[in-house]
Amino acid sequence: MRRGGEKKIRGKGLTKAGALASLLDMRLSELSGQRIGKWLAVEAEKRPTQAAFAFHLLSVFINWCESHSQYAGLVPAGTCKSQQVKDEMPSENTKEGDCLQREQLTSWFKTVKEINNPVQSAYLQFLLLTGARRREPSELKWVDVDFQWKTMTIRDKVEGDRTIPLCPYLAHLLANLPKRNELVFSSASSKSGHIEEPTGAHKKVLARAGLPDMTINGLRLSFGTLCEWVEVPAGISAQIMGHKPSAIAEKHYRNRPIDLLRKWHIKIEEWALEQAKIEFTPVEVGLRAIK
Repeated sequence: MRRGGEKKIRGKGLTKAGALASLLDMRLSELSGQRIGKWLAVEAEKRPTQAAFAFHLLSVFINWCESHSQYAGLVPAGTCKSQQVKDEMPSENTKEGDCLQREQLTSWFKTVKEINNPVQSAYLQFLLLTGARRREPSELKWVDVDFQWKTMTIRDKVEGDRTIPLCPYLAHLLANLPKRNELVFSSASSKSGHIEEPTGAHKKVLARAGLPDMTINGLRLSFGTLCEWVEVPAGISAQIMGHKPSAIAEKHYRNRPIDLLRKWHIKIEEWALEQAKIEFTPVEVGLRAIK
């Protein structure tokens, strides 16, 4: 809960704010599922293990409030059990092993491409090849995808919007998805109209491929790790993934043009396909190719 900024007792510099510090100035009645989900999304990016532990402490505190008549009802019912919170909940062991290794790409891609549901298959590949957060592609609309200029505009729940390259293989996958509604990753059965819960499908993929267990967020982490094989500059991968600038050089934010991002993003995609032994010849695609 500490706000940080104090001189360290041990070592040099100032202390950092605790994981729950950003909630200190909020009223208990403002702790909605949406607000806690947004807080988790930010904290899980920086320190997933601490974020999971902080949420556990927060939920214990809210339960304590409910058990005392003078505080009961201050926090909206079901706050910690809402769908927004579940969607952003990090694994407590996210830092260790929650990532695909280079030699696992062949098995992973092969099994994902065998999924009968083309939307689920493309969704999982999208996460790995863009490093997007799990909810971002769910809300991607056809109007956000520009096949002519090879770009996509993603709704970034932390920063706003960001535009990233649409690389050839990913463009091929998207162009062949069914166009049921305005959403790219649509669903004929969900109330929202888009794919809702990809975890079950991904767990089956990992089991069939004989790969270790991994969270959906692990695909985002995998993208960041795989970028290092291509020696992508840290600022490039961070901008594609929607990370906040962290290094001093990045804080004076170099918002790189899309063509520079594309140069590196295509290298990432080509390298991943090569490791996965996927033969792909780029072709021009457009919305007219969608069935």
